[in-house]
Amino acid sequence: MTENLGAIFTVAPTAVSWVLLYIIVQRLGELVYANSNTKRLIAEGGEEFGADHYQYFIFLHSAWIAIIALLVNPEYPLNPALLAIFIATQFLRFWTLASIGRWWTTRVISAPHFDRIKRGPYKYISHPNYLVVVLEIAIIPLLLGLPWVALVFSILNAILLRHRLGVENAVLRERN
Repeated sequence: MTENLGAIFTVAPTAVSWVLLYIIVQRLGELVYANSNTKRLIAEGGEEFGADHYQYFIFLHSAWIAIIALLVNPEYPLNPALLAIFIATQFLRFWTLASIGRWWTTRVISAPHFDRIKRGPYKYISHPNYLVVVLEIAIIPLLLGLPWVALVFSILNAILLRHRLGVENAVLRERN
């Protein structure tokens, strides 16, 4: 197993290692951006809701990346259709983040005076970032030849996301 991790980041990177590197950098960048926004929103009078479940999301997403990195074959041939779907999800991710901007965080932070975003993908669906995450958790392991990881982590994410959506939707109903 650990030889896979070393082989992923070899001198001559493979397509698999580029996908994994992108995912790691993207997720870490999002956490930095989210933490910055969270601190600012709290300072502007925001309140966090549902903090009790946040650590489970961090654990789930970290475990998902770690298991993929440990088990993936660095030479696995990427399926072009799945790669195209993954790339499309990234366009939705960037559109979502650009649309919500300063309000985007990985936590549920709200206050009555905060804006409710209704532009970009938010005009069409309530939680586009969650859609991106649901798609990624399934597509990336499938793209990398790990279908059981897609299944197990999709189920675990659905359980957490069901709770999270209940919290977030209750908070949003109070702001309408």
